[in-house]
Amino acid sequence: MGERIEINGVDVYRAEPAGPPRGAIIVIHEIWGLVDQITRIADRWADEGYLALAPDLLSGIGVTPEVGEELAALNADPDEEKRASLQPRLREALAPIRSPEYASEAVARLRAVVDHLAGLPEIGGRIAVTGFCFGGTYSFALAADDDRVRAAVPFYGTAPEPEAIARIACPVLALYGELDPAIVDRLPEVRKDMRANDIAFSDHVYPGARHAFFNETNPHTYDPDAAADAWRRATTFVGERLHVDA
Repeated sequence: MGERIEINGVDVYRAEPAGPPRGAIIVIHEIWGLVDQITRIADRWADEGYLALAPDLLSGIGVTPEVGEELAALNADPDEEKRASLQPRLREALAPIRSPEYASEAVARLRAVVDHLAGLPEIGGRIAVTGFCFGGTYSFALAADDDRVRAAVPFYGTAPEPEAIARIACPVLALYGELDPAIVDRLPEVRKDMRANDIAFSDHVYPGARHAFFNETNPHTYDPDAAADAWRRATTFVGERLHVDA
């Protein structure tokens, strides 16, 4: 359905709706990069009537879609030894993302995508962001950095520190799996910080679900019931926040 293009210097997968767009959504990938699983999600948003743009934030450090597909397949392998062998490769491949310079550049690239969308008359400023894991974290980051974003739906992403939370200017729906302690254990603190800054924050934690419960390519984490409900919540939330009639 979509195509890979360049927008303001950023490589992007673009999926267009069949008719006039009901708005636009930026879809931010997991640590595997802009793999087919993410482009299919962008296609699903296009099927919902949105212009969907999925930027590539990792090819620049060597995690191309091809490399990402290979690493993701290793992560989903039924052989526990093979899955364990992924960790050193992943640490090496993703080492650059731990630098503050990378984070600044990633947000700048996301803002460049927002710049493009903000200039499209047919979008009318109706811009949302969603993302998964790494992409969920950057969904929070973009919402804190760009007040042109009207809705954010991070899936199992790490919320920013309180000073960044204070800059979020849009409603946020965060979706988590219960068996994701690194993120869920901090959730009460995140809720408190959101309330302290009068941010319209809501979350849903799926009982028994793991990190990456939405990723159908990983049989160890995928939870079809949680994924279906999360999709319903995400599409409803974006529609309501962009003032789109159902």
